[in-house]
Amino acid sequence: MADDDCELLLALLNTRPVKDGVEHDELADDRAARRWSTARGGTGTPHELGLLRRLREHVSQVVLGRAPATVLAAALDGVHQRPHLSDAGLRWELVTEPDRRLAARVVLAWAWVDEHLPGRLRPCGNDECRLFLLDRSKANRARWCSMATCGNRMKARRHYERTRGSAPPGRTSGQ
Repeated sequence: MADDDCELLLALLNTRPVKDGVEHDELADDRAARRWSTARGGTGTPHELGLLRRLREHVSQVVLGRAPATVLAAALDGVHQRPHLSDAGLRWELVTEPDRRLAARVVLAWAWVDEHLPGRLRPCGNDECRLFLLDRSKANRARWCSMATCGNRMKARRHYERTRGSAPPGRTSGQ
């Protein structure tokens, strides 16, 4: 499995970030969705965009444990892989309609991650965040989509909650 496909899986799952409490759906607008798709090797056709929007919802529900993996089956209709042997070794070529290629790659990446990195594809530990992460750390302890944003926010929130009971409101030390 190519790292590109794992990144594609994460990119699709993370097309609905929450910024300042408001969801920003990168696939809601057809023009933006077309740009998103074509930047990743897709066709950008209305058919492909519809597949990707539905697949995003299905994959996120599977990852969250709210739907069975079988909901992803439609993305693999008519898809098969053909072996290609060269001096560099064996590789598998994805054979499908161009409009279905990105969706098929996402499902195959999800299946690879599910098999080889079980439990490492998960939602961010910040309940206010809608992003997902793929924990590649040795310890499998990553909790946030980004330490710079969600990690710092959550640590600051926990610190505030621990320390706010130590002094009366409005009073600082030395008063």
